Amino acid sequence: MSTKNKKTHNYDYNYFVIGAGSGGVRSARIAASHGAKVGVAEGRHMGGTCVNVGCVPKKLMAYAADYNSHFEDAVGYGWNEHEPKFNWKKFLKHKNNEILRLNEIYNNMLEKAGATIYSDYAAFIDEHTLKIGDKIITSQHILISTGGKPRIPKLDGAEHMIVSDDAFYLDKLPKHIVIYGGGYIAVEFAHIFKGMGSDVTLVYRGDLFMRGFDDDIRCHLRDEMIAQGIDLRFNAEIAHIGKQADDYLVTLTDNDESVVICDCVMSAIGRVPETDNLNLPHNLVLQKSGHIEINDRYQTSIPNIYAVGDVTGRVELTPIAIKEGHWLADTLFSDIDRECINYHQIPTAVFSRPQIGTIGLSESEAKKEGFDIEIYKSTFKPMAYTLANRNERTFIKMIVDKKSRHILGLHICGLDAAEMTQGFAVAIKAGATKECFDETIGIHPTSAEEIVTLK
Repeated sequence: MSTKNKKTHNYDYNYFVIGAGSGGVRSARIAASHGAKVGVAEGRHMGGTCVNVGCVPKKLMAYAADYNSHFEDAVGYGWNEHEPKFNWKKFLKHKNNEILRLNEIYNNMLEKAGATIYSDYAAFIDEHTLKIGDKIITSQHILISTGGKPRIPKLDGAEHMIVSDDAFYLDKLPKHIVIYGGGYIAVEFAHIFKGMGSDVTLVYRGDLFMRGFDDDIRCHLRDEMIAQGIDLRFNAEIAHIGKQADDYLVTLTDNDESVVICDCVMSAIGRVPETDNLNLPHNLVLQKSGHIEINDRYQTSIPNIYAVGDVTGRVELTPIAIKEGHWLADTLFSDIDRECINYHQIPTAVFSRPQIGTIGLSESEAKKEGFDIEIYKSTFKPMAYTLANRNERTFIKMIVDKKSRHILGLHICGLDAAEMTQGFAVAIKAGATKECFDETIGIHPTSAEEIVTLK
């Protein structure tokens, strides 16, 4: 598949990348390092969703929200009691400055690698030709890495809703926000706005949010969010959004057809691929969802066109897009022989309150796959909360294959869950058994030691 040192037609570029998000930037840089002539088109901001309206600013917002409880907890540790005030505009200014700094870093990385940057949108003319602004360019290989965008529901009054992208640039902090959805974006923003001082109502159509996660984790998060004062409305949908002066009247489809009065309504019902302006070739195959169909080598139905990251709908995580883009560039433009990426046992985190960290199979998935399993659980109050007299608890669950003793799944909902999961994910990925965990000495006193002492 490598095209290094092979004669090609007289194209302007060996490799052209549409979209300068995490996957696209990595792929462009690696291709350029292998000697390919590379071009990149980005019509918005360098870094894509993750840097501008995703992981990075959202984590910064989660940190800001966490300080609310930190100030409260400090009193139990002897600090003078005071009433801190959150300044939304000050936070926004500092957050925006950090994002601009990262935009510049991404831009510099591409320039140093030797890639040519086009600050405009690209659209296909044919399978080798693109129109970028008023320029026409050709490329031997083309990578689509345009990511996704938030989905807005089709309902009466949907024009009044914001999406997650908008939440990072609101003029003021909502007094009461209604969040429509039940995935990780919905619960993360519920934590963020609650921590910053907003009243929060979360509306989800199912019995329980966070579908796809282990059921015990879902229940634990539900109970902790209720304890924080977040209004959870399950088995409900938004039927109508009306406007009344500065407020919105959100009518629900629950048994009472209740109306929630708020000053902000957010749609967090998932994301769709960002392909609208690409003028994709008619013979490029799409899935029913609109995502681009690819094979196990990220090749579309058109041999010289590839796709990685969220636009494929495969695994919508920034580190996955980076690995995919890197693998593709190595494979196309070097003699490096790399195995295809293994999508098994991918660790992930949700920056809710409390956090979720997870890797491997849930209990229901393990049973469905036919494993004879053992379940290990622990619920406890983290030491940090003892003097603070905070009642938030951590829940840990481990799923073990009785026959091989391998860890099939590890699920944590609690303080520092993401940081704990990352380290243990290495051991699980390497094939550690329950006995490996049992024989590991715990670091005392930490929450993580609970994982190597589960009985």
